[in-house]
Amino acid sequence: MPRGMYKSRSLRRVKRVAPGGKVKLHYRKRKPKVAHCSKCKAVLKGIPRERPYKMMNMPKTKKRPERPYAGKLCSPCLRHLMKEEARKVTLNV
Repeated sequence: MPRGMYKSRSLRRVKRVAPGGKVKLHYRKRKPKVAHCSKCKAVLKGIPRERPYKMMNMPKTKKRPERPYAGKLCSPCLRHLMKEEARKVTLNV
């Protein structure tokens, strides 16, 4: 019988084969939600769905795309923002 903390479904159950050939249940924390764009709420591509301790050990290039506002805005929203910024600069000069 599992301990009380393992009865809840907040932990996912992973089956692992022990060296003796027995199948054992391991309890792991679930993965976090997918990252979303702060402007249009679309799913951000190129950002892994991992726990913070795994993200810390990942290289920076694997954590997010190499562009401004990566991890915050999706590419269409970023493109729109860049166009707006360029138009502001040309109008003010």
